[in-house]
Amino acid sequence: MDAPTHKKERSTLLKSLNINEQEIRSRKEFLQFGQEDVDRLVGINEVADSYATEVIENFYRHILSFEETRAFFHDPNVLARVKNAQKDYFLRLTQGHYDSEYIENRLRVGTVHERISLPIKTYLGMYNFYLRTVAVRLQETYKDDPARAMDAFLSLMKLTFLDIGLAIDTYIDSRERTIGEQQEAIRELSTPVLPFREGILILPVVGMIDSYRAGQLTEQLLRSIRDTRSRVVVVDITGVPYVDSRVASHLVQTVEAARLMGSKVIVSGVSPEIALTMVTLGIDLGRIETVGDMQSGIERAEQLSGYKMVRVQPEPDQSDSD
Repeated sequence: MDAPTHKKERSTLLKSLNINEQEIRSRKEFLQFGQEDVDRLVGINEVADSYATEVIENFYRHILSFEETRAFFHDPNVLARVKNAQKDYFLRLTQGHYDSEYIENRLRVGTVHERISLPIKTYLGMYNFYLRTVAVRLQETYKDDPARAMDAFLSLMKLTFLDIGLAIDTYIDSRERTIGEQQEAIRELSTPVLPFREGILILPVVGMIDSYRAGQLTEQLLRSIRDTRSRVVVVDITGVPYVDSRVASHLVQTVEAARLMGSKVIVSGVSPEIALTMVTLGIDLGRIETVGDMQSGIERAEQLSGYKMVRVQPEPDQSDSD
């Protein structure tokens, strides 16, 4: 990958998280991370390099001692690659130049961990283990100058918390995008308005309903009423797990809109929980006819439409007469 392409990808990642130069400065200022901290970290780079391998080995020995985290590293080749990447990651903490390229690197690492579904508690546990281990190492290295060890550790902690904030940002961003894509997919799933008999429509509603989807359902229903000139509609909400005040209001509005177009709406599948919710919310149910299940709704729709169900005696099986 050439430099312009890499720079473009970095810019895209930073932009997607709304992180620009001003945001980077703001985060550093909030953590009180300044040039003195940079100098201290660069000053312990050789020390960090000397203990890096041992710290990583101890760290992954700790990780592999837990079944939950051991599951991510069954393949020895994967484990070896991850160890090398983690070593580079920690060494980068003491190499200076904490600019947009550094920020992008931290974001990319966080994104990779989120993508493989590594729990954030495990990811944060890495920082905890690293900081505790490095604190001991710095004390041993600068035992004759404990103030220097403490200053270096505090500078390292500031930078580490900058990294933690970026990691959490990537987890939140990825989860929000995933949830958004799932919600969009649900919204794009058309809920069919089904002609049942002449003059009768059935609208089966399945899944969670937000304001956007409720509006879509209403539009679909009203178009179908207009196109088919149906006089009765059965809206079945058996598959709706939860109704809040906004959804209930949309339901009432749908019934009213259908009534203005000359169609009667019967709501079926009203669970006891949803009924209690609607009553508790004070929703006006005076104009809504409800029944317990879809079968009852269909029977009521047929009654209103003038249909009469007659049981027909089944014809005898011809094979019985042979």
